[in-house]
Amino acid sequence: MTQKPRIAVVTSLGPTRLEPYGGNPISQTVLALQRWAEVEVFYTQESFPRWRIFQPRKFLYSRVDSRYFPPGIRAELVSFPAFPFVTRPFNGRACSRHLLPYLEKARPDVILAYWLYPSGYGALLAGEKLGIPVIVGVRGSDLPAELDLLTGRLRKAAIRRASFVLTVSDELRLRAIRLGVPSERVRSIHNGCDSSVFQVADRQSARAQLGVESNAELIVFVGRLHPVKGLGDLMEAIPRLLPSYPRLEVVLIGEGILEGDLRARAARADLAGHVRFLGRQSQPEVARWLAAADLLCLPSHSEGCPNAVLEALSCGRPVVASHVGAIPELVNSRCGILFPHGNVARLCEAISEALACRWNERTIASQYGRRWEDVGDETYEVCCTVVGKGTVAVSA
Repeated sequence: MTQKPRIAVVTSLGPTRLEPYGGNPISQTVLALQRWAEVEVFYTQESFPRWRIFQPRKFLYSRVDSRYFPPGIRAELVSFPAFPFVTRPFNGRACSRHLLPYLEKARPDVILAYWLYPSGYGALLAGEKLGIPVIVGVRGSDLPAELDLLTGRLRKAAIRRASFVLTVSDELRLRAIRLGVPSERVRSIHNGCDSSVFQVADRQSARAQLGVESNAELIVFVGRLHPVKGLGDLMEAIPRLLPSYPRLEVVLIGEGILEGDLRARAARADLAGHVRFLGRQSQPEVARWLAAADLLCLPSHSEGCPNAVLEALSCGRPVVASHVGAIPELVNSRCGILFPHGNVARLCEAISEALACRWNERTIASQYGRRWEDVGDETYEVCCTVVGKGTVAVSA
């Protein structure tokens, strides 16, 4: 029996107390990869001071927690000291130093590093020192359109020096090529979806279970409550739609730094009673809300390959979303409506058009039948090519 190759996955996208499903696309990819390889995950994380005043303010900070490691995944936590903004240019090297002993012990055939900086850069430095090829996986906002001065050079170095680059969208692939990655060394692999959880279900039955009026127009958002998600635009759009849709309801699933501001906006007279905040929900509960919905709205200003879109499509629900990231690669006129991000007037038009349209849920659900096993197969093919074994044929 041929020994399975060894893959070390390095990522900062891990589960925390605040986000127990954090890094779920990485976890699903790892589980799928385990059909073909021995996989060990190293969750890297900056360890900021415990005082709130010295912690990041652009996201809800919580340490990766081993209590929430996904079952079936062999994982280690690798933390390194950091201070917001001050240590940012040095975090990649600090990550590498703390990661190196773990990789020396694991001795993988290839390192697969998700999130460009500091994890990807740190894994690259460690891999170069150990003579192990490194594949860098770009997820979306880790490769901003405008690279900042502090870490832009290090991000470029990570993707240019990596043995191979994986992206979650064709748009990110083209961006990597423009930054100097040879086209033959970069490939886009879209995310998958668990169709055993996210599938077409009866809308009225779901509404009865959730306490939603049968004649309400229900819009669901799933994601971080963060400025990049464009929720301010959605809050501005809803009052404009209420004269035509007085039974309109908006449900926000997720948590984030914008929650306080959003709650304050939702309490104002022109929105009061029309917005619900559900916090984080389990995947079955998200699927139930999508089944109950008229549409998913994702007005983001930036995206990678958003799983909320894939899950809504799998549930047969149309998507109203901004024309960013991989969204145009996933949504067409048979399953949703796109609009320019930040354009509230066009967002209103798109929602109104979607609510008026008679969508075929079976047609929508057939648009994207991609499984996590497909993601694992394609990722494994790249790993084998990088370690010199050639492209292997994998079966479903």
